[in-house]
Amino acid sequence: MNHPAVWALRRLVVAPAVIGLTIALWVTFPLWLLTAAALSPLLPGRWRALRLLWVLVVYLTFETLLLAVMLGLWLASGFGWRIRSPYFAGIHYDLVQGTLLVFFREARRVLALRIRTDGPHPPRVPAGPVLVMCRHAGPGDSFILMYALLHWYAREPRVVLKNTLAWDPAIDVVLRRIPARFISPNPEAGEDLESQIAHLATGLDHNDAFVIFPEGGNFTAARREKAIARLRRLGLERMAVRAEDMTHVLAPRPGGVLAALDAAPDADVLMVAHTGLDHLVTVSDLWRELPMDKQITMRWWQVSRDEIPEGRDERIEWLYGWWEQVDAWIEENRVDS
Repeated sequence: MNHPAVWALRRLVVAPAVIGLTIALWVTFPLWLLTAAALSPLLPGRWRALRLLWVLVVYLTFETLLLAVMLGLWLASGFGWRIRSPYFAGIHYDLVQGTLLVFFREARRVLALRIRTDGPHPPRVPAGPVLVMCRHAGPGDSFILMYALLHWYAREPRVVLKNTLAWDPAIDVVLRRIPARFISPNPEAGEDLESQIAHLATGLDHNDAFVIFPEGGNFTAARREKAIARLRRLGLERMAVRAEDMTHVLAPRPGGVLAALDAAPDADVLMVAHTGLDHLVTVSDLWRELPMDKQITMRWWQVSRDEIPEGRDERIEWLYGWWEQVDAWIEENRVDS
């Protein structure tokens, strides 16, 4: 739910603060550059401070440029009158794709971050609309998935994201102008998330990709235990036992997946797993591991519509079965740091 006070705080305080920080960073950039160069030999890793400084500069610069361009688009659309029309939605998808292309190119160059697919690259994606169901773990996995869908497949993602990401000003603005939903993993009483997800998944066309993360949040050991305990509170002992056997993923929450399947009855499904950043959970983990010099491995499975059962209980079993397969793939492919 987008409360007016929260909206005002994000748009009138956070967004201008990001722009001001970007300007200040560029004005004082020589000083930061010298400081980072001096600190780098004292820190573990190869030129850690310099590499992180440059990634921060690139990120904030694109954030500010996107906000400026989107303000121009808002004016050009008649002060927002046509901002959600197909024409302007296409422009926003192009903006996101261009930003991700440059950012991931810099990440590969500066942080030595590599993305590899397990199987053919790029993997085959069926013609027509698709429902994409991805595991959720590690920093930035949603951005990696968006990059793959936009760049490899020329798809227009409709994504369900956690509402905390709306605090990023550019993400907040762009995802309120294209089909997307910010949701809370712990909805308020009376908030019907399944109806919102079904609405977003309705009317997919040939180049759309509806994206959902069935776990509802990034994997951590604490969240895994909490998810298992929740299943037991609901009296779902058999599902709790199956969730205990999955050591790398959270028990999937089927409500949103079932709503999407019902809303898009002709769409095939893509299951997506990835590993490489799983162990980066806390801020200290991120600091210890950066510069990354990491490889992210992705695996895609195509599931044709006729392989998906019809009944609700059967679909829940089907989803759990796939998540067990995802968990087994991660066990075989993860690299312990």
